[in-house]
Amino acid sequence: MESLNSIEMGLSGLASKLVYNASSMELLRSSRARADFQWGGTISAIFLLILIRVGRRSALQTTLLALFLFASFPAGLFKVLRGQFGYWIAFIAIAANLYFPETFPVSHFPLFVLTPDRLAHGLRDSIASGIFCLVLAVFLLVIELRDIGGVRSCGCNIYCFFYSLAIGFLFYFTIMYLSLAIW
Repeated sequence: MESLNSIEMGLSGLASKLVYNASSMELLRSSRARADFQWGGTISAIFLLILIRVGRRSALQTTLLALFLFASFPAGLFKVLRGQFGYWIAFIAIAANLYFPETFPVSHFPLFVLTPDRLAHGLRDSIASGIFCLVLAVFLLVIELRDIGGVRSCGCNIYCFFYSLAIGFLFYFTIMYLSLAIW
C-alpha cells in the first residue's frame, strides 16, 4: 500500500513538473513572439516611414504608422523615450518645429512622451496591441490601394515593390504575434 502511495505521489509530482514546464515553455514562446513583433514591426514601420517621406507624402499614412510604432515599439526603447531623455528630445523637436515647420514635423513624437501611463501600458502590455496593429496595417493597405487606383492599375516600380514588402512584413509580424500569444 505504501509503495502504491509513493508511486502515486511520484506520478503527481512528475505531472505537476510537466505542467509547470509546459506553461513556462508557453510563456517563453509568447515572450519571444512579442519581442519578434516589437522589433520586426518597428523596423518595418520605420522603413515605411522613410518610403513615405521619399515618395508620396501622406499625412494619414504617417499618422497610422506613428500609432503602429506607439503600440509595437520595443519595451526597452519605449522606457527610454518615456523617461527624461524623451522629454528633452520632445522639447528640442517642438522648438525646432517652431522655427522650421516644414523641416521638422514633430506632431507625432510627443505621443510617445506625453501619453498617460495607464493608457500606454494598458495598450502595449495586452493582446490589444496586436489587434490594434493589425487594424492599422489593414488601413495602411487600403489607403495605399486607394491612392494607386486599385490592384489592376498598380504599376510595378521599385517604390511599389518595397512598400508592398514592408506592408507584408507588418502583417507577418503582427499575425505571428497574435497566433503565438497567450490568450
